[in-house]
Amino acid sequence: MSYPPQEPENERWLDESAGPLVRPYVMTSGRLQPVRGEFDLITLVEATGPAPAVGIGLGPEHLAILRLCQTMMSVAEITAHLDLPTGTVRVLLGDLLDRGLVTVQEPQPEIDMQDLRMYQAVIDGLRAL
Repeated sequence: MSYPPQEPENERWLDESAGPLVRPYVMTSGRLQPVRGEFDLITLVEATGPAPAVGIGLGPEHLAILRLCQTMMSVAEITAHLDLPTGTVRVLLGDLLDRGLVTVQEPQPEIDMQDLRMYQAVIDGLRAL
């Protein structure tokens, strides 16, 4: 008599409190890159308006991001709040940015360390102290 193979405990597809789990690639329709934006971990995101009750073409994760971003929040914070992989959050944010539902503030590039004027300004500032 043959029994069906048992699923290892760490391979469960159900969560007792949440029901069936959705894999991140399903949330992004298999996309790995955002349609717009770069979204470093320190990129700041803010919703352009209140989160709609229902968004046509938006999943529950998109709406959760819009609710979180009513105040400016970094990509790292959004990722932590949603408990999703960073890549998944970046794709979802790209969707929202493409629809004009969020604005982003990208981190400023580092100062050109080869610029002698910058060093001179630092020296002048130290001397002024």
